[in-house]
Amino acid sequence: MEKRRFLGVCLLVAVLVLRAAVLGRGDDGGGGGRLLDPGKLEMFVDELPDMPRMRGYGVAEGGKLVAGNLTIGMYETMWKFHRDLPATRVFAYGTSKETATVPGPTIEAMQGVPTYVTWTNHLPPRHFLPWDPTLTAAAPGSGVPAVVHLHGGVQHSGSDGHSLAWFTAGFAATGPRFSSPAAYEYPNQQPPGNLWYHDHAMGLTRVNILAGLLGAYRVASPAEEAALNLPSGEAFDRNLVLFDRDFLADGSLFMNRTGNNPSVHPQWQPEYFGAVVVANGKAWPYLRVRRRRYRLRILNASNARFFRLSLSGGLRFVHVASDSVYLARPVPTRAFLLAPSEIADVVVDFAESGNATAIVLRSDAPAPYPGDPGDKAETVPVMKFVIDDDDDALSTEPDTSSVPARLTSPSQYAKPDAREAVLTRRIAMYEYTKEGTDEPTHLYLNARSYMDPVTETPREGTSELWDVINLTDDNHPLHVHLALFVALEQRSLRDVDDLKECMMARGSGGGGADACGLERHLAGGRKHVVPKQERGWKNVFKVRPGTVTRLLVRFRPLSPPDSRRFPFDVAAGPGYVYHCHILDHEDNEMMRPMKIVR
Repeated sequence: MEKRRFLGVCLLVAVLVLRAAVLGRGDDGGGGGRLLDPGKLEMFVDELPDMPRMRGYGVAEGGKLVAGNLTIGMYETMWKFHRDLPATRVFAYGTSKETATVPGPTIEAMQGVPTYVTWTNHLPPRHFLPWDPTLTAAAPGSGVPAVVHLHGGVQHSGSDGHSLAWFTAGFAATGPRFSSPAAYEYPNQQPPGNLWYHDHAMGLTRVNILAGLLGAYRVASPAEEAALNLPSGEAFDRNLVLFDRDFLADGSLFMNRTGNNPSVHPQWQPEYFGAVVVANGKAWPYLRVRRRRYRLRILNASNARFFRLSLSGGLRFVHVASDSVYLARPVPTRAFLLAPSEIADVVVDFAESGNATAIVLRSDAPAPYPGDPGDKAETVPVMKFVIDDDDDALSTEPDTSSVPARLTSPSQYAKPDAREAVLTRRIAMYEYTKEGTDEPTHLYLNARSYMDPVTETPREGTSELWDVINLTDDNHPLHVHLALFVALEQRSLRDVDDLKECMMARGSGGGGADACGLERHLAGGRKHVVPKQERGWKNVFKVRPGTVTRLLVRFRPLSPPDSRRFPFDVAAGPGYVYHCHILDHEDNEMMRPMKIVR
């Protein structure tokens, strides 16, 4: 069955290539010009900016909090990534072309107070980056398709940024699941924590985010969080949005125009990696800090790059939250792995730096991750913290913050319990290659394309066990929209190739694993320990290659624990999705629709 699908795609290539002339393959950023040697850019010369903050709520007379109404546009503009690099053409979010930034403004919402955002598309008729018309992608007659997903948000599917609900400038063209130009409603009826918003247009997510369409979003609960006494205030509570990019010498973003299988996909490549590490829109920036605690909300917004982060001098991180939910207790680490789209909320105490005057945040994760056995990855700087004891610009008030022994009470959020699962699903991850080569052509979940009919129909108010079977060589960060989940265990398969060959021969999804002897392949396989900082409720989890990862997936609110209904009709609208959050994989079919039923 899959061979027939693959051959069908090949036969359609000639026809689909014609779509490139309609939307445009891009007029720079991937063609001519000289690739920048990143060694020519001096590190730590640009100060880390704090992105503009937008209040996602209003304040009525008497101080009552009321719903917020924001209008945020998508603009083509210029952005300086480095002091010595010419300004770069980008797509960016903002209230105007002149104020748009990369990343976009940080939206600060209040728990339980709705935020309404009208997203407006002011993008040009043509994309400036190359895109691949042979992918299942949004393809209007003119204009750049875009749609915004609030990652980690608990919202109606009509406001979830469905990949087929895209629209171009002025709504001149819209996707098949687009319903209305009305504002998206974010109820914010979820635990306080860290989210982010980004483009989610079908087949164009990787190029639109690469162009700059991403930003941070916080849900705050002063009543809950004040008692924690964590570092607070704009100076001491910072978002760090990390990603990698390549540039041409003229400052243009670079994305290769030639695919690894150009006869199948003229432009698509399995992963995008850039040689320049960017934090909050600046290449290898610095931040002046005092010898005190800082809270750093670190988001990996890369297309495919994993970061294994550590601090020079042996300084430690103390994790207080993972993705969008606080941990039960703080977890100290010296280093940790952060996959694309994951968020680590940590406290760093620079008072523990001894006599050091600078601390470097660095990464040593292979690219692609996990790489080949025995490969040793290069350690690369991410940014520098400059410890300044004398600068008057830094407040000299004493540090009264702390990290409590407990972050949430046992009754605050639902406790994971596998016994509450109403069924077990098997989700298989496949990578397909061109015959005679080892070069990928596409990736499927459960041997189905994104456009195949829905097969996952969880019932609202229930939990399910998902056994995710990774039959590929890659680590895939799995993201489930709307739901939260806990990783219960991860076990290695003893003979991945044998199981994969059997399952692919049957053309089956995860349900065919039993017929191919899944339990036999798991017998005696290594059990991988889930890191302590990743044992809470998450919306992204790293699925190791050649393993079966068991997730307890919750399709009901997390708080209060006995809640069974969401504050909106989850069965209405275009539905939700789950997918690999390596953007190049997601754009090439490693995503499936999901319909919640009541």
